[in-house]
This record gives sequence, structure tokens and C-alpha cells, in this order.
Amino acid sequence: MAAKQPKAGAGGGGLAYLPRVQHRIRFLPSERTIEVAPGTTLLDAAREAGLPVAQTCTGEGVCARCGMRILQGGEGLDAESPAETRAKARNRVDENLRLSCLILTDRDLTVTAPYW
Repeated sequence: MAAKQPKAGAGGGGLAYLPRVQHRIRFLPSERTIEVAPGTTLLDAAREAGLPVAQTCTGEGVCARCGMRILQGGEGLDAESPAETRAKARNRVDENLRLSCLILTDRDLTVTAPYW
């Protein structure tokens, strides 16, 4: 439900409704699309969509099994951290994949994983 905020303007007596901010995450090739709250990890979004995601750690980027390829919307995402780079190198993960447990949604994304 939208949040109620005082309406600006003369008297300010009414209420205006502000839209909820949600980000649309599209998973290929399944074509599943869900909306998630800002700050949801890509890993949690995939699970919410009912998609299997490989993982052997507790979502801290250690195992590097949850790699996903960002197909659309990845421009401007936070750069890969040194820890993410090391985990991917240690586990021989494709350098073009991002660890879904470390990506916090802040925009609409289209993604895929090599094991889907």
C-alpha cells in the first residue's frame, strides 16, 4: 500500500499517495519477473522467483557459486570489490559474472546464470 503524506499546497488539508519504490528483476531464460524492495540481494530475488541458485556459503561472497550475468541495467552498479574479485579467481568463476549475494538491487535488472 502506498504511503500517505501531507499534501503540499494551500491549506495542506488533503493526503497524497506516494508510489512504492520497487525494482523489477527479470530472469532469463525463464522469463520470470518479480518486483523487490531496494536493497534486496539478487540472490534473494532469484529465490523469491523460485529459481535455484548454487551456494555453499551463507551469502557473504566466499564460495562464489552464485554468479549471475547482468544482461541489462548493470551500468552504474557498484564496482566489484577486491573480495569479490579474489573469491571469483579462487573458485575459477567467469570474470563477467557478478556474485548475486553481493549485488543489492537499486534499479531494474535483467540477469541470467550459467546453470539455468
